[in-house]
Amino acid sequence: MKVFAISDLHLSVNNPKPMDIFGPAWDNYVDKIFAYWKEKVSENDVVLLAGDFSWAMKLEDSVADFEMLKDLPGKKVIIRGNHDYWWKSISAVRNILPINFYAIQNDAIKFENIIVCGTRLWNLPDDKKKFTEDDEKIYKRELIRLRMTLENALKLKTDDNDKIVCMLHYPPYTFKEEDNEITAMMEEFGVSCVVYGHIHAYCKQNLILNKNGVKYYLTSCDIVQNNLISIDV
Repeated sequence: MKVFAISDLHLSVNNPKPMDIFGPAWDNYVDKIFAYWKEKVSENDVVLLAGDFSWAMKLEDSVADFEMLKDLPGKKVIIRGNHDYWWKSISAVRNILPINFYAIQNDAIKFENIIVCGTRLWNLPDDKKKFTEDDEKIYKRELIRLRMTLENALKLKTDDNDKIVCMLHYPPYTFKEEDNEITAMMEEFGVSCVVYGHIHAYCKQNLILNKNGVKYYLTSCDIVQNNLISIDV
């Protein structure tokens, strides 16, 4: 079983929003993702989709976007991104998911020896002038959710062969890639890999970074040329 990741698909079957206005990286990007997906992924593999899956505003309007991907191989795991406005209660989300789609919210799921957990996260408090009181509340709430999902992942770990992969939508560090309370939490829980997205053009971060024994992967589709990234768990 292999693990792949790609994020920020921004699909829009029922809420058309052309992405090519954001630059040439978005030209025919869905076709490119599908081509790479079919070339790389087998039915037994896992594909991590780290947020901003659909532009839909209502849950029922996101169904068509899931239908686009339902016949692609692999087990697809999603978390919520900042633009996933359609994402309501986790039970409602899971009720509309096609077979082989899995949604994570505060919990974790295990495939063979791979344990997947995750949360959306939020902007980081690196710029105090731009970090509002509302940002502070959301950020602290996301830290609680991060610890919760990691605790649930740890409960699924039965031996040293089990590896924890944490999905985030927002980056776990600033462009300086310095240690912080998020990276410390990853190390505390023995996370093997972190997959995240959200960042698009003018990226100043490494696409792959090994920090204190934890591997971090930036997987926004436009930055990775719409190619699924192989995650070395």
